Amino acid sequence: MRAPIPEPNPGDLIEIFRPLYRHWAIYVGDGFVVHLAPPSEIAGAGAASLMSALADKAIVKKELLYDVAGRDKYHVHNKHDDKYAPLPPNKIVQRAEALVGQEVLYKLTSDNCEHFVNELRYGVSRSDQVRDAVMAVGIAGVGMAALGLIGVMLSRNKQQKQ
Repeated sequence: MRAPIPEPNPGDLIEIFRPLYRHWAIYVGDGFVVHLAPPSEIAGAGAASLMSALADKAIVKKELLYDVAGRDKYHVHNKHDDKYAPLPPNKIVQRAEALVGQEVLYKLTSDNCEHFVNELRYGVSRSDQVRDAVMAVGIAGVGMAALGLIGVMLSRNKQQKQ
């Protein structure tokens, strides 16, 4: 039997491991989180909610962490505490709950759930998932360009030998 997951503290960032991405929420106490959910999002939908990433609006929802996570694993991940001073927990919770029910702009690259929770906890809007994806695409592009260049050079070398 696994040990129960300890209850997060108010203001903690919760990282939920969806099959193809990470969903983020902010813990506000009593088992509840506040998170961004595109209108088509169904709590605990996992991969099915990936389609919601194409939405351009999201609703700020307060729901039970258990329901939002569904069958997906999650953990507390206050990953930027070493870079940014977190706001006081009561301020984080107050800011999060003041937004519940509002429809907000949602963009996968600049206004996603990770940007949202980092803004609430640290006052800094950032998404490492987006940064990492952009870097991976850039590195892949450089790799493809290098392979193309090598191919051209090999082709020229082969032609010169003929």
